[in-house]
Amino acid sequence: MDTYEEDDYYYHENISFNISYDEYPALCEKADIRSFAALFLTTMYTVCLVVGLAGNALVVTVYAYHKRLKTMTDAFLTHLAVADLLLLFTLPFWAADAVVGWELGEAVCKFVSACYTVNFTCCMMLLACISLDRYLALARARGRDQRGWLQRVFCRRHCWKVCLAVWATAFTLGLPDLIFSEVSWASNRGICLAIYPPSMARGGKAALEIAEVLLGFLLPLLVMVICYWSVGRALKGLPVESRGKKSKALSVLLIVVGVFVVTQLPFNVLKVYRVMDSVYALVTHCGTSKVLDKAAQVTESLALTHCCLNPLLYAFAGSSFRQHMTRVAKRFGEKRRNMGRRRENPAEEDRIEMSFNSRSASQATNTFSI
Repeated sequence: MDTYEEDDYYYHENISFNISYDEYPALCEKADIRSFAALFLTTMYTVCLVVGLAGNALVVTVYAYHKRLKTMTDAFLTHLAVADLLLLFTLPFWAADAVVGWELGEAVCKFVSACYTVNFTCCMMLLACISLDRYLALARARGRDQRGWLQRVFCRRHCWKVCLAVWATAFTLGLPDLIFSEVSWASNRGICLAIYPPSMARGGKAALEIAEVLLGFLLPLLVMVICYWSVGRALKGLPVESRGKKSKALSVLLIVVGVFVVTQLPFNVLKVYRVMDSVYALVTHCGTSKVLDKAAQVTESLALTHCCLNPLLYAFAGSSFRQHMTRVAKRFGEKRRNMGRRRENPAEEDRIEMSFNSRSASQATNTFSI
């Protein structure tokens, strides 16, 4: 992704502001920023794509193999992996854009821009749902708040409604990108960015960006801190005999919150500053604008790494998912062995199939745990 200032536009991926720098003595040439983006963003997006596809595809495969999800957290993890995958699939488009500009037409520009915003926001909101579900599971286990409205909403029966509300909210935030994104021409290359009508040039866009920060960062962070603080206090009250498991669980909680803050805070702080700049024209020097453009590329790439880390932090860290994955691997291995045996001795086919089904039926599915 590139940053342009020649035609009074600041552009960066799914964030776009119409900014006029009347105090600039001359046009702010940003060829060096585009060169940096071509190398840095292409490298970062390639790493994120490879690592993220491997982890999230494994999560979707494991849960799809079991067909019926047992807990709400299992459902949230599945939706999170799908959102991560859809977000990662947009990265090759932005990597190509950083190198040669946008050459895929306006329809693809609209779709990719909206897909990026929708899935990025959806990922963050699903993290909040997972945190809340863990807290409520602990409350149910301790016999507390059985009649609260959150307990009634966050139950297996209403899981699809919660997921639908999350996706609908994310889609609403991505709708402006779908409507207003278009391909413009600057510095002899195409640019895919959202160009708002004059009535929304400042106030409307600023309100939309603030809404994304609130729903995509502050709200998930607040929910995570409150829920995991309550879970941590409950873990500290466990008997001394459980000290080892207690320390491990607390470490997982700290890592989850810490990684979220480290990856998302710089990007959202810079995003808020850009919003203020679009309203009050804070940046009036070309050098400062270049520094901010480069910082935007770095911080947004850092935020995207959370797509690669989600399987490690949420799915692989859970004992239930590891058991699911082990069962899938064992069943896959047994099926391959059985196919080999059938080729060698077709007469044993019925007996082998009966034995395999018997073993599968006796295995219980454990729920997700920290």
